[in-house]
Amino acid sequence: MLGRRIAHPPSTNFDDDFPLPAAKRLKRLDTTNDSGLLPEEDGYDPSPEPTGRPKEIADSEIESDEEEEQIPHANQTELESALPPIKTDKEAIAEYEATRAAEAGLDLHGRLGQRDWVRGKSSIYVDAFFLALETVLGEESHLFDEAEMAVFRRWRDLSYEGQYLYVFLSRYLAFSLCLKISILKNKPRYVRLFLRKTAAWHRINRLRYHGDIADLNAAVDELLQTHPLPAVTATERIAPGEAEPPKDTTLANSFTFADSSTDHVNNLEEASSLLMLEELKTIAKEAKIQGKTKGDLLPALRRMSGKQGGLGWSGLKRSDTEESVRSEHSPDVDDDTGLPNGLSTNRDSYFVRKILATTGPCIRLSSAPFKLFERVHLVFYRSTEWNEKSLTTIILARISRRNFPEYIVSRSTNIFPSRSILLEFEASIRTQFAVDDILEFNGTVTKDGLLKVKKIFEEVYPRWLTILTEEQGKADCVYDSGEGAYLRRFSPAWVYTRIVHKGISVLGRFKEHKREHQLLTELLDQHLFHAARRGAWYQRKALLEEHYMWALSSCEDRNEEAQKKHWKRITLRTCEDGLQDRECHLIYHHDLQKRIVKLERQLKIAKRHQHDFGHVRLAKPVERTVEGIRVEKEQRSSSRNGRRNSSDASKTRPGAKTIWLDPLEENGECSVEAMCLSHYRSQGWKGYHSEGGVIRTLFGYLFYDILFTYIPNVFQTPFQTCPLDLHTDAFYPSRFSEINTRLNELSNGQGVKILKRTYTEHEERRTCIVGIDWGFEITDLVEIVECFKGEALATICKVMAQEYQQRGGGIPDLFLWDKERGEVMFAEVKSENDRLSDTQRLWIDVLSGAGVKVELCNAIAREVVVR
Repeated sequence: MLGRRIAHPPSTNFDDDFPLPAAKRLKRLDTTNDSGLLPEEDGYDPSPEPTGRPKEIADSEIESDEEEEQIPHANQTELESALPPIKTDKEAIAEYEATRAAEAGLDLHGRLGQRDWVRGKSSIYVDAFFLALETVLGEESHLFDEAEMAVFRRWRDLSYEGQYLYVFLSRYLAFSLCLKISILKNKPRYVRLFLRKTAAWHRINRLRYHGDIADLNAAVDELLQTHPLPAVTATERIAPGEAEPPKDTTLANSFTFADSSTDHVNNLEEASSLLMLEELKTIAKEAKIQGKTKGDLLPALRRMSGKQGGLGWSGLKRSDTEESVRSEHSPDVDDDTGLPNGLSTNRDSYFVRKILATTGPCIRLSSAPFKLFERVHLVFYRSTEWNEKSLTTIILARISRRNFPEYIVSRSTNIFPSRSILLEFEASIRTQFAVDDILEFNGTVTKDGLLKVKKIFEEVYPRWLTILTEEQGKADCVYDSGEGAYLRRFSPAWVYTRIVHKGISVLGRFKEHKREHQLLTELLDQHLFHAARRGAWYQRKALLEEHYMWALSSCEDRNEEAQKKHWKRITLRTCEDGLQDRECHLIYHHDLQKRIVKLERQLKIAKRHQHDFGHVRLAKPVERTVEGIRVEKEQRSSSRNGRRNSSDASKTRPGAKTIWLDPLEENGECSVEAMCLSHYRSQGWKGYHSEGGVIRTLFGYLFYDILFTYIPNVFQTPFQTCPLDLHTDAFYPSRFSEINTRLNELSNGQGVKILKRTYTEHEERRTCIVGIDWGFEITDLVEIVECFKGEALATICKVMAQEYQQRGGGIPDLFLWDKERGEVMFAEVKSENDRLSDTQRLWIDVLSGAGVKVELCNAIAREVVVR
């Protein structure tokens, strides 16, 4: 392979596994830009600042803080998360496409195998598109009908330039939609499939492809060509919660790969969205409307158009005014507007024609064919989320020079047993988004919004029960233990379960606690879907039983006090069931234990019969103050009169990173964490500022063989660093026996032995294993495991096994150990602008409950230096 070799990164954990700092400024995204490239290709990398989710009904009155719903930050698809950390930027793509100028006529597999490429004949994006299409049609063609197969044949018949243009526009659509969703609705920067309404228009005269497309007009004409389709007689079943499929998402008797603005832009609202700001200002000046931004000008233009009598006024003579026209043609006056029919009908068309004359011909992807290709990507990537990098990651992983673990590849071909199930899954995703849109993305939820969610829930509920019974039959008769756990994520019932979960919160808002309790019981009776939520369901069920159910159920001749005690005993059994449920994650145990202690005290249960949770009693973290020298950067600000003046010292905004001086590094500038780490080192501790890096590395070493043990359907490619289900709640129950055996070994002090064995087997090859950072010295890791108490190490690893993705963040900043004292300690560093997040509090509780020392290190500036 020609070109430079990609250096192995310091850690095999993908940089995007956890949220990156938000960008300081969000740039405006236009439909097109001057270069015709994706914004990302111009160096644009928007990372919208996260906003808080609205809080849900408290599941526990014991805890004062309400926890957020634990939804993974899906910055990657599950398949991408399992692939090695590779560069997917322009440099890496250029490296792929320029590896070797070579023989013409090579197919996709030839290029991937021989790494040959000819400019204008082999784009990585076209290759990736073909890879997905060929793989799906080769293994799962039963999911597509005759008309859809005809679309695929037409796609293959397109010239390379037509294919390249189509894929390029689909990449742009993926990027622009995910950006809009991330900014407006606090969603990850990934396209949620099946939720797009319409594609963006692209000006043909601004599309530039350099050497990839020799004749752009011919490629555009090819995409605009109309193709007939065979008739399909089968009718699709309407999914619950959706009255009918979204408009323009189903194929008709004919189709085009793209739409032309000449045929489809026929109203002012759509036409005005094509304008750049300066162009819009020009038209606004002519129309005599004012505004500085598109947000001001577009509504004003549309309002003016609705009121303006004659839009050809700029070239009219006095004799052509409204009054003269009305006097000459009084019978043809519009009753609604009072304007002559000709002017009333064409009042928008004037601006539409003017706008299209400014922009020139435009093109966009046709909705129905693009929806079809989204379905192909769903089946190929095993994910409902993707962005334009999803097209390239797997190919770059395939050609990268990496050493991968040895495991059995088992790509499932029955992920969707039938086409109808696939279509219902798509519809369920749309329904779920409608629920989330009401509850989470539009501010305070109104009563009408809650009623809409309740209506959707009532429609989904009967179908959920039906599919639940079918899936239970599969689990009992078809799958071995845990085999179908990952595949069930692609059942409509998986999505419906989440909708039912959301519906329960709505019932609580309407005080329908008896129905809420019934549904919680049904959710806990099933063990197939959303195991990670079981702890929250136990918490909520216990709260209802303790405080509401005594008044909502039959007394059976019991007085009020006896009825309350009766339901407190039921609550006690619910909490005990939660602690005994192996799928109830460890993070919920503390709350259930506290409720048990309280109930046993209220019920006056004999001391000898009470539970003793002394072994997990939380110790409050020790607070430590570390003084240091903080650096403030001098900034120049502009006053209103235009004069520049120097401020004394910029005030650090809340949450901003501060700069300090490190006394052990000759007072060099450093972060607050590095300054505190130097303080601990001066006290005899060794340590890293790793923010979970040490824990993830230890987990990778200690659970390597369990990570790569054979489980059907979770190893879809030979290039994975972890199973696909590691970042889901299917990982732990699918390997329950193996994980608990390993936890017992760690508790019994065998951690060092397991660590050294994995290191010996893989250090020379530097195998790509999720979480492992080969930069950590093995001597340090051995000392760390020796300093850990076996039970504490096992507890931490259990939390990681149960919720690897959710618990990857929030681990205290500093990991410290002292070999002489045989002790490990975590320290969470906080400067004066910081406060603990919910995930950080959770980890402090987990570590304290495991008997691990935790300190809150408050950094205080004894001196401020302005530089």
